Amino acid sequence: MKKVDLIANLGPSNTALAIVDVAKQKNRIAISTGAAATRLTNEGCTPNSIHYVYDTYALANGTGNALTKQGGKTWYFITADYVFGLALEKDASEIVKASGGKVLGTSRHPVNTSDFSSYLLSAQSSGASVIALANAGGDTINALKAVSEFQITKSGKQSVAAMVLFLTDVHALGLPATQGLLLTTAFYWDRTEETRKWSKRFFEKMKRMPTDAQAGDYSSTMHYLKAVQAAGTDEASAVMAKMKATPINDMFATNGRIREDGRMIHDMYLAQVKTPAESRTPWDYFKMKGVIPAAEAFQPLSKSACPLVKKAS
Repeated sequence: MKKVDLIANLGPSNTALAIVDVAKQKNRIAISTGAAATRLTNEGCTPNSIHYVYDTYALANGTGNALTKQGGKTWYFITADYVFGLALEKDASEIVKASGGKVLGTSRHPVNTSDFSSYLLSAQSSGASVIALANAGGDTINALKAVSEFQITKSGKQSVAAMVLFLTDVHALGLPATQGLLLTTAFYWDRTEETRKWSKRFFEKMKRMPTDAQAGDYSSTMHYLKAVQAAGTDEASAVMAKMKATPINDMFATNGRIREDGRMIHDMYLAQVKTPAESRTPWDYFKMKGVIPAAEAFQPLSKSACPLVKKAS
C-alpha cells in the first residue's frame, strides 16, 4: 500500500468486498464501479469505501418493476451462483413480489458456464412469463445466445430479462439476438450532448463506446482528484469528507451525492435495445424509456444494514 491513495473499479463483488476491508485497514479510499452486490453498502460498508455506478437493488428495481407492470407477473431466475448473482436474485425477487408478481423457481449455475440449455429448459417448463438472467458478462452473453438458438421467446408466452446488460454485450451479440430487451443502466453514451461529447473522446482512445461502469470509473476518479485538491491533502478521511460534501455534476451524474453508507446516489435509466431497423449508426443500440430518480433508484437508508447509518441515525 506504499504510495497508493486510491483503489478504483475493484472488479467483481467477491473481490470488491475483500478490497474494501484492506482499504479500511490501511486507511485508503476504495471506489467500486464494477461490483454490484448491495452488501458493499450494507454489512460490508466502511468509512473508506464508495459504491458508485449501480448495484443489484438499482438494477432489479428498474427492470423488475417495469416488466411486472407490463404484465410479467410470474418469474423464473437463472442465477450465477456467487455473491453478485445471489444478491441480484434476492433483490429482484423482493421487487417482483412487491409489485404483485410471483417467483416460480430458480436454477443456479457456476460462473463461466458455456451451456445454458438445461437451465433454459427448466425455465421454459416452469411456464413463467419472465425468464430472468441474474448473471453478467460472459454468462449473460452465453445465456442470450442459447435463448436465440432455442427460440425461447418465439411463442410470445415468455420473455427474457437480462438483469445486467452492458452496451458491449449487445455489441458482441448483435441486435438481432438482443432487440427488445429491457434494461436498467446508469449511463448511455447518446443520452445528452454532454454524454456524447465525453464518449467521443473515449471512442477516439479506445475505438468503442463506453459502458456505464467505464463512465463511472472516469467520473469517480475525477471526483476523488478534485476532493484531494480541495482538501489540500491526500489523507483518506479528509478527502472522503470532501467527496461526501461535494455534489457530483458531470457527464455521468446530475446532483449525485455520496451518502453516509458510501452509496453514490444518482438517476438511473430504463432503456430498451433497439431493433436493427431502428439503429442508425454503429453503437446506436439503446432507446431511453424513462428516468428512475435517484431517491427511488437505490435502497433507502431506512432499510440499510450499514453500521455507519445506525451511528448517524
